[in-house]
Amino acid sequence: MSDRRRRKSLSIFRPPLAPLTPINDEPPESSPGTLKKRRPTSFAQGLSPTPSPASSGMDSPGLSSSPGVGTSESQSKGAWGKLIPRTRPRSLHKTGRPSSFFGSLRSLSSLHDEDEALTKTASSPSSLNSVSSAIPDVAAGLLVHHGPLPEVGPMFRRRCPYLVLTDTHLIKFKSQDRAAEMFPSIPSTPTQQRRINNPRHSRLSSTSSLPDLQNSADCHVALVHVVAVYKLDDGEPYFTFEIAHLNDTTIHPSTLTIQIHDPGESDTWITAIRSAASKARVMSSTPFSQRLVEHTARALEQEHDYDPNHFRMFKVVQRANKLAKRSSSEDLSKLTSKLCILAIGMYKVHVVPLPKASKTTSSTSLSEMNGMSYGIVTLTSINVQAFDDTFQLWFRQPFQTSSALHLAALCVNEVAIWLRQAAEYLRPEWTEPPFAWIVPETLNDELLPIPVEEEENRAFDRTLTAYCAAYGIDTSHIRYAIDYEGEDAPAFWLMPLANPWRKKYNSIELLAIFRALRYNETFRTISFSQTSLDVIHGLCDPHGWEHTPWSTRSGEPVDLEDQQNASVLIQEIRALAIKSRRLRRVDFSDCLDRKPLTAGPVSGAGCGICEALFPLCAKQYTNLDWIVLNGIQLANVDIDYLYAAAIDRSCHFRAIAVGYCGLADRSLQIILSALAHQGETLEYIDFSGNLARLEPLVLGEHFDELSCLRQVDLSNTYRTSGREPLFELRTLMRWKLETLDLARSSVNAETVTALAKYLGHSQSDTLRNLCLDDCGLTGGNVDDLLKGMSRPGRRRLHLSISGNYLEQEHDRFIKAIQSSLTPLEMTMQMLEYRDEENFQELVLAFAHNRSTTYLDVSKVSLPFEASAGTLQALEHMLRDNRTLEYLDLAGEEAHLEVANFGSGLNRALTGLKRNKSLKVLHVEHQKLGMPGANALASVLEENSTLRELHCAFNGFNLQAFTVIVSSLAKNTTLLHLPYMEGDRATAISKVNKEIVDARDTGIRSLTAPTKTTMSTMRRSIGAAMPGRRQSLYRHSGPPAKPKKPEMELKGVAQSIGEKWDREAMILQGYLQRNYELANGLPPEETVVTAENERPATNWSATTTLRLGSNDATPVGEHSRQLGHEMQSTSMTTGDKEESPGLEDDGVLEGALMMSQKLSLE
Repeated sequence: MSDRRRRKSLSIFRPPLAPLTPINDEPPESSPGTLKKRRPTSFAQGLSPTPSPASSGMDSPGLSSSPGVGTSESQSKGAWGKLIPRTRPRSLHKTGRPSSFFGSLRSLSSLHDEDEALTKTASSPSSLNSVSSAIPDVAAGLLVHHGPLPEVGPMFRRRCPYLVLTDTHLIKFKSQDRAAEMFPSIPSTPTQQRRINNPRHSRLSSTSSLPDLQNSADCHVALVHVVAVYKLDDGEPYFTFEIAHLNDTTIHPSTLTIQIHDPGESDTWITAIRSAASKARVMSSTPFSQRLVEHTARALEQEHDYDPNHFRMFKVVQRANKLAKRSSSEDLSKLTSKLCILAIGMYKVHVVPLPKASKTTSSTSLSEMNGMSYGIVTLTSINVQAFDDTFQLWFRQPFQTSSALHLAALCVNEVAIWLRQAAEYLRPEWTEPPFAWIVPETLNDELLPIPVEEEENRAFDRTLTAYCAAYGIDTSHIRYAIDYEGEDAPAFWLMPLANPWRKKYNSIELLAIFRALRYNETFRTISFSQTSLDVIHGLCDPHGWEHTPWSTRSGEPVDLEDQQNASVLIQEIRALAIKSRRLRRVDFSDCLDRKPLTAGPVSGAGCGICEALFPLCAKQYTNLDWIVLNGIQLANVDIDYLYAAAIDRSCHFRAIAVGYCGLADRSLQIILSALAHQGETLEYIDFSGNLARLEPLVLGEHFDELSCLRQVDLSNTYRTSGREPLFELRTLMRWKLETLDLARSSVNAETVTALAKYLGHSQSDTLRNLCLDDCGLTGGNVDDLLKGMSRPGRRRLHLSISGNYLEQEHDRFIKAIQSSLTPLEMTMQMLEYRDEENFQELVLAFAHNRSTTYLDVSKVSLPFEASAGTLQALEHMLRDNRTLEYLDLAGEEAHLEVANFGSGLNRALTGLKRNKSLKVLHVEHQKLGMPGANALASVLEENSTLRELHCAFNGFNLQAFTVIVSSLAKNTTLLHLPYMEGDRATAISKVNKEIVDARDTGIRSLTAPTKTTMSTMRRSIGAAMPGRRQSLYRHSGPPAKPKKPEMELKGVAQSIGEKWDREAMILQGYLQRNYELANGLPPEETVVTAENERPATNWSATTTLRLGSNDATPVGEHSRQLGHEMQSTSMTTGDKEESPGLEDDGVLEGALMMSQKLSLE
């Protein structure tokens, strides 16, 4: 008894020992006479239908594992599919005083909540169950690998688990003996070893029964549910790996951790489990449940990245980063691994959390889909481990540190392959990926081909969109144009930013454009002209060098000093130059705003463009040979880079443009001396707008070496004083000029003589553009040039002589025009005639000219408005000329100067009715007004050769615009007519000004019309106001509170804008019809009724107000299609009633009187 008490007292410090089993292994059935203990009736009632973690994990102490009396062998075999584990008998439950004083104070409800929470926490997922739930499936599998695990448990109850791998499941048994009972091929533990492992034995029989098999395993995992098998680097003295698995049906993720002492055995187990799980995954018919697919697709749709043709999803484990520094406030959930979905969309990689496990079939909420997204083009590294399922993905945004995803997946090879294919699909022109590809060698043989899709410009739009999506850029802000017809085409032109709130691209937008252009060999010309690159000038990205161009497109290493520390501008320009073999021309005009402190080159650091390009040209890393740097202030270091490359004949430069670069005399001489070495290839030079003075002798020495020049631009330059010509005749004869620009430069008589002789020689037949604007030429000088360039046929040359003193020796100039000595195209803008008769002679001379088809005489300044004689001469030219196809008679409206022909031009325009050659006419800024609109409308109704009419900024109101548009009902040849947005803004501003004047000046004091007329006009405007047509849209109830007159008149202005938009839609329909007819396409059926014809011409501004305000109808009636009837200007039922609610008749009367005044004006 004393020993018994002592044993009881020791049980406080250690748990009770398990019942002993007899030494002999005879089953109880072998002794018929053996007495069996009868199981009480209440024992069956104590069984719980819910599996208990304790019963599935380890045996409860004190429970017998033998079946009850009367259980036959057939009954035992029939109960395999519906076995349930037993809970602890009631006799073992603790009763009496609670173990804690505070525990006794808890209510029954709190105990119930605690039990419920414990059930949710401790219940194992369906994929991690006791073997009893699927014993037939587990036992039916083929044995693949098995072996013992390290001993676990307390000191006196240590046990040795046993791990068994079949082709369908992974089972963890408590002991080898119980594994051997289920799989006969596994040997049992020797008796001597069993005694060592279990020194205390029970006197019960050791024969295994059905309940023994239920409790013989900790857990089992279906291999089809395995997500990843990976090693754990937790610092413990074990070789541990973890098995993550997920049941798609219940969405219950779980992990199983295995510890093994031997590293070799650990690797063997990992390899075996990965292989078996991969085979089971291949055999599975449904790798994903429908719920998971829909959940992932909705997550990608939320990010605007879902495309069914570019959608892949994988089950992965997001592992905790053990090397990350932990902070005190860090969420502990981020330090643990979790199962999720890795989805590859069109432009991004998404980490989507699993949906919450729920028995309901309701849709997933948006809060459950908040994951992480990374742009595919920001991928910098893919690192796949060969020994397990772990891999790492690294992403980096510009000017930011890298972000890493530590993942593990059984399908790691597929993830890497599909991710690389997605990256290559977005950048099909890239010959080498800009990310590290660290994978096993065998994986390189499994790479997938890039899908081939027909897309213009070699998928440039696709690549640009990918970078915009990755960098978070609105693609609608980026504008560009592509020229397919010019020299060195196709040419890419970056246009100004399409954002009204910003005028310049930011650094991220520029990087997206630069990197989308990299490797693209569609474009032979790339232009950033007028695009500010200051934001990336001198800006560095120290967080990574994955976009640094270390090699050419062919793989040749680029040997440049300190390349990794260069600015982003330098690196991106270098990448453009060396990654495209077809790129020949780049234009950086006015892209950097660098102001010099003093006259001459700027001091300090260079512009970066010279540093980026010229070393590449000197070392033959690029095929660039046409470089335009106009408008960039060059420093001395920039000139050094240019000089070092230009003296090397192997660079083969075709063009160097350094106009307006702030070059002084010495800098210009250095560049000229260097370019002399490129005489065999140099075709274009531009020294315009610099401070340096040109010395004809020095210039001739260097120009004599340049025998292939086609384009020379020396505009806006200075020369030293002297009588020698700027170009000697021998120098001009060496060139094959196509363009010569000497505008705003001093041209003396000797230079004119040399040019005239050159133009008379056949060597000048290639010349197409000769610009001599503001050169101080007289009419006699121009006559000499015209005589020199005359040919038996028409001379294909564009001569620009704007701003010269042509009135001097004007007779010679007029005689040359009448004799048709002029070239095919002539521009004479901003001519200032002090004698109007001289201008009349010029117009009449072109009326009889038969050699010029293009004439620009815009912005001509006369001493007064054009007289009747001048207008008659213009009408005569428009009527009788048979060669002009392009005519520009536009005026000019500046703050200090106005140049136009006056309102009398309307009569001259009627001469176009009989013209049969003119195709393009410009008459902007001529103040044509309503009479001019009527004149143009009458011309359009009869003329059948005009293709483009540019008549904006002529003070047209809504009525005038409607008249011109309606005239197109009878014209089927016009292809261009502006929407006249400027005239629209002017018309609306006049109405607004009228409203302000009527309100502020109290215009009721002016002479008012008769009472009847005033009442009618007031009633018309009152009915035209939005919300004033109560007779048509009357509702029951009290009348609405009237609006203020200011608000009503403001609505009239808004309605005018809506009417203007409606007319613009009609105009677009007419132009579309004419375009289809001109190109031989079947036009759409359009009905042009009498309402579309030109309305009466006696409309006043008051009528315009009525028309603009008569549409106070619902929004659905605001759209008017081509051919529909216009709303009549006469008032409907609303005219018969007096408009109520006018609080101030004086304001309306003043507005109407101002309308009448505007109509008179």
